[in-house]
Amino acid sequence: MEVRASWANDALKKYERQIARLSVEFPKVIPQEINKVGNRAKTVVIRNLTKQTGLDRRVIVKAVGNPAQARPGKLSYDMRTRGGDIRLKYLKPVERGDGVDAKPFGQKMHFKGAFMMGGKVGDRKVVERFKGHVMRRTKGRFYTFQRSGVVIPDEMTSGATLKAFHDIADPLLKQRIEKVLNKLAP
Repeated sequence: MEVRASWANDALKKYERQIARLSVEFPKVIPQEINKVGNRAKTVVIRNLTKQTGLDRRVIVKAVGNPAQARPGKLSYDMRTRGGDIRLKYLKPVERGDGVDAKPFGQKMHFKGAFMMGGKVGDRKVVERFKGHVMRRTKGRFYTFQRSGVVIPDEMTSGATLKAFHDIADPLLKQRIEKVLNKLAP
Protein backbone atom coordinates (compact mmCIF):
# COMPACT_ATOMS: atom_id res chain seq x y z
CA MET A 1 0.00 0.00 0.00
CA GLU A 2 1.39 3.43 -0.91
CA VAL A 3 -0.02 6.83 -0.10
CA ARG A 4 1.14 10.03 -1.71
CA ALA A 5 0.29 13.28 0.05
CA SER A 6 0.86 16.17 -2.31
CA TRP A 7 0.23 19.65 -1.07
CA ALA A 8 -0.42 22.82 -3.00
CA ASN A 9 -1.77 25.71 -1.02
CA ASP A 10 -4.41 28.31 -1.96
CA ALA A 11 -1.76 30.97 -1.26
CA LEU A 12 0.07 29.78 -4.36
CA LYS A 13 -3.08 30.09 -6.48
CA LYS A 14 -3.92 33.55 -5.12
CA TYR A 15 -0.60 35.00 -6.30
CA GLU A 16 -0.37 33.03 -9.54
CA ARG A 17 0.69 35.94 -11.79
CA GLN A 18 3.28 37.26 -9.35
CA ILE A 19 4.69 33.78 -8.81
CA ALA A 20 4.93 33.23 -12.57
CA ARG A 21 6.88 36.50 -12.91
CA LEU A 22 9.09 35.61 -9.98
CA SER A 23 9.70 32.12 -11.42
CA VAL A 24 11.23 33.74 -14.49
CA GLU A 25 13.28 36.41 -12.70
CA PHE A 26 14.27 34.38 -9.60
CA PRO A 27 13.49 30.71 -10.39
CA LYS A 28 14.85 29.25 -7.14
CA VAL A 29 13.18 31.54 -4.58
CA ILE A 30 9.62 30.12 -4.45
CA PRO A 31 10.75 26.45 -4.47
CA GLN A 32 13.18 27.26 -1.68
CA GLU A 33 10.39 28.73 0.46
CA ILE A 34 8.09 25.77 -0.26
CA ASN A 35 10.86 23.36 0.80
CA LYS A 36 11.50 25.27 4.04
CA VAL A 37 7.82 25.08 4.95
CA GLY A 38 7.63 21.44 3.81
CA ASN A 39 10.60 20.47 5.99
CA ARG A 40 9.01 22.10 9.04
CA ALA A 41 5.74 20.32 8.27
CA LYS A 42 7.62 17.01 7.89
CA THR A 43 9.06 17.46 11.38
CA VAL A 44 5.58 18.01 12.79
CA VAL A 45 4.22 15.00 10.88
CA ILE A 46 6.97 12.75 12.26
CA ARG A 47 6.41 13.99 15.81
CA ASN A 48 2.63 13.49 15.67
CA LEU A 49 2.80 10.22 13.76
CA THR A 50 5.10 8.81 16.46
CA LYS A 51 2.49 9.59 19.13
CA GLN A 52 -0.44 8.51 16.97
CA THR A 53 0.97 5.08 15.99
CA GLY A 54 3.02 4.15 19.06
CA LEU A 55 6.04 3.34 16.87
CA ASP A 56 9.60 4.47 17.59
CA ARG A 57 10.63 7.73 15.96
CA ARG A 58 13.34 6.03 13.87
CA VAL A 59 10.74 3.72 12.28
CA ILE A 60 8.55 6.69 11.35
CA VAL A 61 11.52 8.65 9.97
CA LYS A 62 12.43 5.69 7.78
CA ALA A 63 8.82 5.27 6.61
CA VAL A 64 8.43 8.94 5.67
CA GLY A 65 11.85 8.99 4.00
CA ASN A 66 13.01 11.89 1.86
CA PRO A 67 10.14 13.86 0.32
CA ALA A 68 10.25 14.98 -3.31
CA GLN A 69 11.07 18.64 -2.92
CA ALA A 70 9.99 21.62 -4.97
CA ARG A 71 12.29 22.93 -7.70
CA PRO A 72 12.01 25.42 -10.55
CA GLY A 73 9.08 24.31 -12.67
CA LYS A 74 7.63 22.03 -9.96
CA LEU A 75 6.09 23.91 -7.05
CA SER A 76 5.03 21.00 -4.86
CA TYR A 77 6.44 19.15 -1.87
CA ASP A 78 5.48 15.44 -1.89
CA MET A 79 5.73 13.21 1.18
CA ARG A 80 5.35 9.54 0.28
CA THR A 81 5.07 6.59 2.55
CA ARG A 82 4.13 3.01 2.02
CA GLY A 83 3.53 -0.06 4.10
CA GLY A 84 0.89 -2.33 5.46
CA ASP A 85 -0.25 -3.62 8.80
CA ILE A 86 2.74 -3.27 11.17
CA ARG A 87 3.95 -6.34 13.05
CA LEU A 88 3.82 -6.25 16.85
CA LYS A 89 7.60 -6.58 17.11
CA TYR A 90 7.91 -2.81 16.57
CA LEU A 91 5.41 -1.88 19.31
CA LYS A 92 7.26 -2.84 22.51
CA PRO A 93 5.79 -6.36 23.00
CA VAL A 94 6.00 -8.30 26.26
CA GLU A 95 4.75 -11.86 26.68
CA ARG A 96 2.42 -12.19 29.64
CA GLY A 97 0.19 -15.06 30.73
CA ASP A 98 -2.07 -16.10 27.86
CA GLY A 99 -0.82 -13.61 25.27
CA VAL A 100 1.31 -10.60 24.49
CA ASP A 101 0.95 -6.98 25.60
CA ALA A 102 1.96 -4.25 23.13
CA LYS A 103 1.26 -0.56 22.50
CA PRO A 104 -0.31 0.02 19.08
CA PHE A 105 -1.71 3.54 18.68
CA GLY A 106 0.17 4.47 21.87
CA GLN A 107 -2.24 2.47 24.06
CA LYS A 108 -1.51 -0.78 25.87
CA MET A 109 -3.41 -3.72 24.36
CA HIS A 110 -3.44 -7.45 25.09
CA PHE A 111 -3.28 -9.92 22.17
CA LYS A 112 -4.65 -13.17 23.54
CA GLY A 113 -3.09 -16.30 22.06
CA ALA A 114 -0.04 -14.49 20.69
CA PHE A 115 3.43 -15.62 21.78
CA MET A 116 7.11 -14.72 21.55
CA MET A 117 8.70 -17.71 23.27
CA GLY A 118 8.43 -21.48 22.99
CA GLY A 119 8.23 -24.29 25.50
CA LYS A 120 5.94 -25.39 28.29
CA VAL A 121 4.60 -23.04 30.95
CA GLY A 122 7.28 -22.51 33.57
CA ASP A 123 10.05 -23.41 31.13
CA ARG A 124 9.56 -20.83 28.35
CA LYS A 125 12.60 -19.96 26.22
CA VAL A 126 13.35 -17.38 23.54
CA VAL A 127 13.07 -18.83 20.03
CA GLU A 128 16.01 -17.47 18.02
CA ARG A 129 14.39 -17.83 14.60
CA PHE A 130 11.49 -15.54 15.64
CA LYS A 131 14.03 -12.68 15.93
CA GLY A 132 11.82 -10.82 18.41
CA HIS A 133 8.62 -11.15 16.38
CA VAL A 134 5.28 -11.93 17.96
CA MET A 135 3.52 -14.97 16.49
CA ARG A 136 0.04 -16.46 16.60
CA ARG A 137 -1.16 -19.94 15.74
CA THR A 138 -3.06 -20.43 12.51
CA LYS A 139 -3.75 -24.17 12.52
CA GLY A 140 -2.16 -26.96 14.52
CA ARG A 141 1.60 -26.40 14.64
CA PHE A 142 1.55 -23.60 12.04
CA TYR A 143 1.93 -19.95 13.00
CA THR A 144 2.22 -16.51 11.43
CA PHE A 145 3.13 -12.97 12.45
CA GLN A 146 0.73 -11.15 14.76
CA ARG A 147 -0.27 -7.80 13.21
CA SER A 148 -1.17 -4.64 15.11
CA GLY A 149 -3.71 -2.83 12.95
CA VAL A 150 -1.38 0.18 12.59
CA VAL A 151 -0.99 1.20 8.93
CA ILE A 152 1.40 4.17 8.56
CA PRO A 153 -0.07 5.57 5.28
CA ASP A 154 -3.57 5.60 6.78
CA GLU A 155 -2.39 7.21 10.00
CA MET A 156 -0.36 9.82 8.10
CA THR A 157 -3.44 11.06 6.27
CA SER A 158 -5.83 11.15 9.21
CA GLY A 159 -6.35 12.40 12.73
CA ALA A 160 -3.96 14.57 14.69
CA THR A 161 -1.15 14.16 12.16
CA LEU A 162 -3.16 15.60 9.27
CA LYS A 163 -4.51 18.42 11.45
CA ALA A 164 -1.03 19.35 12.70
CA PHE A 165 0.30 19.38 9.13
CA HIS A 166 -2.35 21.83 7.96
CA ASP A 167 -2.11 23.95 11.13
CA ILE A 168 1.61 24.49 10.48
CA ALA A 169 1.93 24.39 6.70
CA ASP A 170 -1.00 26.51 5.51
CA PRO A 171 -0.42 29.75 7.45
CA LEU A 172 3.38 29.50 7.29
CA LEU A 173 3.44 29.04 3.51
CA LYS A 174 1.10 31.99 3.00
CA GLN A 175 3.24 34.16 5.26
CA ARG A 176 6.52 33.21 3.54
CA ILE A 177 5.15 33.60 -0.01
CA GLU A 178 3.65 37.01 0.78
CA LYS A 179 6.93 38.15 2.29
CA VAL A 180 8.94 37.06 -0.77
CA LEU A 181 6.45 38.59 -3.21
CA ASN A 182 6.37 41.92 -1.35
CA LYS A 183 10.16 42.03 -1.39
CA LEU A 184 10.90 40.86 -4.95
CA ALA A 185 7.73 41.39 -6.99
CA PRO A 186 5.65 44.23 -5.46
